[in-house]
Amino acid sequence: MSQKNDFISNKTMNNERAPLERVILVAVDTGKEDTELSLDELTQLVDTAGATVVGRMVQPRDSFNPATYIGKGKIEELQLFINTVQATGIITDDELTPAQMKNLEDILDVKVCDRTMLILDIFATRATSKEGKIQVELAMLRYEMTRLAGHGVALSRLGGGIGTRGPGETKLETDKRVIRGRITHLKSELNNIVSHRNLTREKRIKNSVPVIAIVGYTNAGKSTLLNTLTNAGILSEDKLFATLDPTTRSYSLSNGTGVLLTDTVGFINKLPHHLIDAFRSTLEEAKYADIIVHVVDASNPNRDAQMQVVYDTLNKLNVIGKPIITLFNKCDLPDSEPVHRDAYASKIIDISAVTGQGLDELGKAIIDTLRSMRTLIDVTLSYSDGALLQDIRTCGELLLEEYLESGIHIKAQVPNRLAYLDTSARKGDFD
Repeated sequence: MSQKNDFISNKTMNNERAPLERVILVAVDTGKEDTELSLDELTQLVDTAGATVVGRMVQPRDSFNPATYIGKGKIEELQLFINTVQATGIITDDELTPAQMKNLEDILDVKVCDRTMLILDIFATRATSKEGKIQVELAMLRYEMTRLAGHGVALSRLGGGIGTRGPGETKLETDKRVIRGRITHLKSELNNIVSHRNLTREKRIKNSVPVIAIVGYTNAGKSTLLNTLTNAGILSEDKLFATLDPTTRSYSLSNGTGVLLTDTVGFINKLPHHLIDAFRSTLEEAKYADIIVHVVDASNPNRDAQMQVVYDTLNKLNVIGKPIITLFNKCDLPDSEPVHRDAYASKIIDISAVTGQGLDELGKAIIDTLRSMRTLIDVTLSYSDGALLQDIRTCGELLLEEYLESGIHIKAQVPNRLAYLDTSARKGDFD
């Protein structure tokens, strides 16, 4: 990202905080969504990035102005507004085309940033793992690639002597070639990391360790939930994208079954497709999970729209057909709605990740869901089958264990791969 469009507060050379950027939020209301709610969310993003909002400007229009995003008269009004509040830049609620951004910068003579650029900048500061940093840089480079323009026809390889004759490359072509090379390198590094994750995933599948993916809109309380359940100790703040890198922790249910809980990156309205592409390998952890736990901020007035954003994103990732347990978090807050609904969920629970309210019910719901996905066996194993018995203890739920003269009589809920042990086994039957 260029320094000109960086809205993140940085430290100066003498370790003092640089002055906060003063920005005006600009949006076009086409009547397709609640613009004020979208700007409320954009304000939170600006706060997360370390800038401060000094005003808003909304223009009702049927469509975006292809040259300047907003109309000519509104630009004149915006210019006056910038001078009045002494703003250092503007942030638009929609992604700008290269032409729109350049034209606005030329006319207004201040920094111009769009929603996508702001989210990318936030991700750049939040990524801490090697994979996270690679994914963010990949998303940024793909974004920049579509915006390389305006370099004219300057020739960068003209000169004398063999090998330097001819028209050479334009600066634009050179920049694109450099970016393509960097993207190729980053994708190669990311593929190595993904290969390692695939091996880990195959081992989990082989050992039949249930995986539960925690998904939800950003700032819904996913990290707080994971901290409360597993003492994960990950950052939990009342900010959008407080955590970026996914975290997996083991967790023992009340019946002794061990599961893995994976906290994924939060979703958001108008999530840039560059990020979805770059973070696909991370987000697809939900695709291979056994159960999806969907965390919803019950106190947010826009919760229904946020839920739809989550499901739309999951569909883009082809995460379908999974059992879903929806948790309406922050139900202890006064703004929480008393009755909650989710047509996609097999189970709905009101919880408070901070106080622990409803988490026992969550544990029971996970147990019941896992049982419905398993097979009940009633067999007698020989005493030489100790390894098989240990496998059942590790990946299943042992309901009865009797040591008889003829062998070890067991009754257990087991993964379907072990159903062959009992030809009369009944899937999901645990009476």
